Amino acid sequence: MRLTDDQAMSPLIDADAAAALLEPLTRCVERAGAAILAVDRTDMRVAGKVDGSPVTEADLAADRVLAEGLAQLLPEIPAVSEERLDRAKPPHRGSFLLLDPLDGTREFVAGRSEFTVNLALVTGGAPLLGIIAAPALGSIWRGVVGRGAERLSMSHRPAETRSVKAAPIHTRPFPPAGQPWTAAVSRSHGDPRTSAFIDARPGAIRRTLGSAIKFTGVAEGTIDIYPRLAPTHEWDVAAGHAIVTAAGGRVTDAFGNDLQFGMATNDFIIPAFIAWGDPSLAR
Repeated sequence: MRLTDDQAMSPLIDADAAAALLEPLTRCVERAGAAILAVDRTDMRVAGKVDGSPVTEADLAADRVLAEGLAQLLPEIPAVSEERLDRAKPPHRGSFLLLDPLDGTREFVAGRSEFTVNLALVTGGAPLLGIIAAPALGSIWRGVVGRGAERLSMSHRPAETRSVKAAPIHTRPFPPAGQPWTAAVSRSHGDPRTSAFIDARPGAIRRTLGSAIKFTGVAEGTIDIYPRLAPTHEWDVAAGHAIVTAAGGRVTDAFGNDLQFGMATNDFIIPAFIAWGDPSLAR
C-alpha cells in the first residue's frame, strides 16, 4: 500500500492503495453484517437519538465490529461513524473512513430486509472506495473510482459471512425521450422537492426502497436516477457515491456540482443530492 503524507493531513490513500484495501475492508463489512443478523429483532432494545432517529443494539454491535477491524487494518486513518460522531475531528482533508454501521434502522426495526452496512474511503473530500452490504438480502456492492464496481453474493456460515460470485456492474444510459424511466424514492423520507423533481420529468416509474440500496440500483443499471432534495448525512451518501461513480454514473448536488465530504462545516449534513446513472444528465 502506498501512502503519502501531506503535511498536517492524515495519510492520503490513492486508487492503487484503495484497490488493495477492497478485500480486507469487505471482510470488515461482512463481519459487521453478521453481527446485525445475530441480533434478535423480536427482543432487542430500541432507543431514540437526539434527532429522533432510532438506534438499536444491532447498530452498536455493527459499529463495534467495524471499529475493532479498522483499528487493526488502518490505524493511521481516521474513521467517522454515525454512532461515534462525538469523536470526529473535522476537517478531514486527507483520507478518512466514513461509516454507517446500520443504514435503514427503521427498516430493520420493522422487520424488513432493506438495511445495509455502509463503508466509504474518502480522499481529498471525494469518496474513492465504497462498500454497501445488505446482509439479509445476501448481497454486497463495492467499487473503487476508476477501477469499476461489482456485486457479490454472500454465502452465510454460522460464524461469519463470506462473499462469492462477483459480477461487474455498470450504470445505464437514460432512456430515449418518450420512454419510461425509473426513479428511486425513499420509503421513510419523502419530501416535496424530490417529488417535484420527479414530476417535472414525464414517464417516471417510482421504485420505493429503504436504505442505501437505492444507490446500488443506480450502480447496477436498474434505476436511472435517485434524487433526494432534502438534508441527509454524509455517512448515508458516501459509500453509494463511490459505487455509483465507479460504475459509470455521477452524484451531484441539486445544481450539478460535486459534493464535498469531511469538511463538517455543517455537522456532516448534505443539503441535497442526485445520483445519476447517466452522467451526461448531471448539469
